Amino acid sequence: MEKNTSCFFSNSSPNLVITCFVAFITIILVRFLYVIYRTGKPLNKRTPQQTLSTLIVLGSGGHTAEMINLLLVLQKDRFTPRFYIAAATDNMSLQKARVFENSLADSGVKGISAEFMQIYRSREVGQSYVTSVWTTLVATAHALWLMIKIRPQVVLCNGPGTCIPLCVIAFIFKVVGIRWSSIFYVESIARVKRLSLSGLLLYKLQIADQFFVQWPQLQRKYPRAHYV
Repeated sequence: MEKNTSCFFSNSSPNLVITCFVAFITIILVRFLYVIYRTGKPLNKRTPQQTLSTLIVLGSGGHTAEMINLLLVLQKDRFTPRFYIAAATDNMSLQKARVFENSLADSGVKGISAEFMQIYRSREVGQSYVTSVWTTLVATAHALWLMIKIRPQVVLCNGPGTCIPLCVIAFIFKVVGIRWSSIFYVESIARVKRLSLSGLLLYKLQIADQFFVQWPQLQRKYPRAHYV
């Protein structure tokens, strides 16, 4: 009898593991499809007084200038605290963000709350693809640590490559139920005929909740985008 019992448990254990694994994969798949379905749809109504922690991804060159223009019309008292992230080698963008936040304080905007952070780049300009494998892994791990620390309710980005790991992790957080972050992507005005690589990835993977382009021909080419 003992021999038969031990044989029963030894045979059932692998089946139990397989069953649990299949159930787990099924739950994740259902949750993934639900997130895709809900992406871009309005969330439950919030009270006007409720603030939203906002992650703002900055990029070198014109990206930061365009982002500052967007922030000028942002409801500062609602989208707070604000977390600015730029690449580790991009000190100029964070400096511009600090100047912007200081100008808000000088103008008397109440409830100013901002933090400034840097993130490792996945690949530097001119870096070989072989060595970029390691740096990409390091950058992804760093992005995960930052997202766990911030857990933003809103992610605002406009094209720098540093936004990709952050947005992907924010999407994964939705799937596993850690935090529901609304991702807003505004393509650069310099993109007239085709999307940037960052924009194309977020559009094709349906990661962004709202995707904006600034040229009508782009909206016709990518119909899920909003033309503004």
